[in-house]
Amino acid sequence: MSGITYVRGDATAPQGKGVKVIAHVCNDLGGWGKGFVVALSRRWPEPEAAYRRWHRERAGNDFALGAVQFVQVGPYLWVANMVGQRGMRTGSKGVPVRYAAIETALGAVAVRAGELGASVHMPRIGCGLAGGRWSRVEPIIEGRLIEEGVPVTVYDHD
Repeated sequence: MSGITYVRGDATAPQGKGVKVIAHVCNDLGGWGKGFVVALSRRWPEPEAAYRRWHRERAGNDFALGAVQFVQVGPYLWVANMVGQRGMRTGSKGVPVRYAAIETALGAVAVRAGELGASVHMPRIGCGLAGGRWSRVEPIIEGRLIEEGVPVTVYDHD
């Protein structure tokens, strides 16, 4: 029995009351233009602009696998850009998803959600273009968020 709530719908329009954090996985190359990020950018320009700036200025900041950037897009709404994907293509080193990086990033999301008193909302992170398996991601979410008392809703888009 998972403590994760699963719903059909759009993770860019999170359900419920209170402060919310939308968590999603980004790559480590500065690329933004396919998958869930397209839906984010249609709704708000700030997460993409912040991510691209974060990557561009990476020599002087914490941009790396496992890092998270929190971007406020509304009075009670944040987007967590989590770097959890090495590159963008499946190649000799396998699929781009990096489970350890997602685990590290979700740890930071749990801390911020706790500070904000927020719930966390997401698509099935790491399982689209990143090529990951939900059977590997779900236990990470349970360990890093659910066990820390952070409510999580996962959205399956129609």
